[in-house]
Amino acid sequence: MPNTRAEAAYQRSVTAFKNPTLDLLHGRYAPFVIAMLSIMFTADRTAVAVADAHAEVGEAVEQLRAAGYDEDDKKLPGGTGREICRYWVKLGWLAPQIYDDAEVYKLSAHAVGALEVAGRAGGTTGRVSRSRVRTLLDAVERLARDAEADPGERISLLIAERDALDVEITRLESGDADPIDDEQLLEEAENVIHLTRELPADFSRVAESIKAMQREVVSELRRDVRPTGEILREYLQAGKHVMQSTAEGRAFDGALRLIGDPEHIDRLTTQLHTLLAQPFARLLTPAQRIDLEAVGRRVEQGVQEVLTAQRRASQVITSQVRTHDPVRDRQVDELLRGAMSGLHEWMQTSKFSDRVEPVRSFPVAEVGHLRQTLSDLRPPGAPEPLTESADVEFIDADTRAWGGPRYRELEEYVGTLGDEFDLAAAFAGADDDIRRPVDLLGLLEIAHRNGITESERVSVVETIRPDGTSRRFAFGSVTARTAKEMQDD
Repeated sequence: MPNTRAEAAYQRSVTAFKNPTLDLLHGRYAPFVIAMLSIMFTADRTAVAVADAHAEVGEAVEQLRAAGYDEDDKKLPGGTGREICRYWVKLGWLAPQIYDDAEVYKLSAHAVGALEVAGRAGGTTGRVSRSRVRTLLDAVERLARDAEADPGERISLLIAERDALDVEITRLESGDADPIDDEQLLEEAENVIHLTRELPADFSRVAESIKAMQREVVSELRRDVRPTGEILREYLQAGKHVMQSTAEGRAFDGALRLIGDPEHIDRLTTQLHTLLAQPFARLLTPAQRIDLEAVGRRVEQGVQEVLTAQRRASQVITSQVRTHDPVRDRQVDELLRGAMSGLHEWMQTSKFSDRVEPVRSFPVAEVGHLRQTLSDLRPPGAPEPLTESADVEFIDADTRAWGGPRYRELEEYVGTLGDEFDLAAAFAGADDDIRRPVDLLGLLEIAHRNGITESERVSVVETIRPDGTSRRFAFGSVTARTAKEMQDD
């Protein structure tokens, strides 16, 4: 515990200056970093393709070097655009992501905060004091009203607010209201711009907190310390309610109830366009007009960024739980530990010039001579002679009766039926040797070859098997022709 107030204040300051946002602002190349990030990332361009970012940074560095900005104290970083961007990724200012099957860069929450601080420091702050005080008073009044536990007191506050609104309405109806000065409206607009500069950093912090929770969940799952059933229940629940797992997520969930409705976003955009058409808007600088017009898009993009991070975290956690294989993970861990242990032992005895020969292929098992034929090892010989037996029984029957349809007999029979015939009646009048079940199929095939006419009636026929048993079949009534019908040209 700190012993003095000075020591406590100093420790808080040391902790604050470890924040990556301040590290970016106090870095050696901070002006260049802030300038490039503000150029590449705008309200309309929240993600930049990796190749485009490398090209833009490289081109900007070359232009600044050609203009002479790198002559004193090395104000510009060295290397190519790709090396500079990779260094920014390493420091946590850029976050590489996959978007629409392409790798892109997005600003981290710390980088967004640094741009916000730099924008406030370089912008106008004195004109918004009156509006900022009124915003503060309104927020305190609203907080006091919401924190009031006595229903009677809250009703009194609401009645007083209603009375004030009634007085304002009466004054407007009587025509006594004076128009608000353009300078005051300009202060209000600048205050809105000031407040909206903090939104991108807030949204980015929520998205990054969700990603951090996702990494923590996956790491805890891979440790495989607790039973699988307990892990499944806990992490599937975390994946389902990921927005409630972090303080930033819970805060955003509450704000989403206010701004998540598309109608609210549309109404906000319409109000901003109306404000830009007012006379006081001519006092805004071009940069302020752009910032004010982009408020709606920033809110919409921030909400989309957080919801995308939430959806991706839920998918990753669920997929990890479903594909988690503790045995395989332990084998991989043992293999990596073995490799690290072997490397540590080799480093203690190796020289600076020693090299490690990589394993280019897996070892092959040495197998002896195998048989190349599958024949019997015994020499070939003649088969044993057949023996005559007196109990052999020869069946005196035509085994072809159990075969397929007898097409020749069926075609001869069809030729005697006239021009048209009913298939069921024709089959019933045939001889017993061509009334097998397969002969019914054969007769239907012959009839279909010449053309058939089907009806909704049902025909039932009785077939006779070669062993004398019978079986009945039902099918749609069919009228067939003995000769194929000729088609007119």
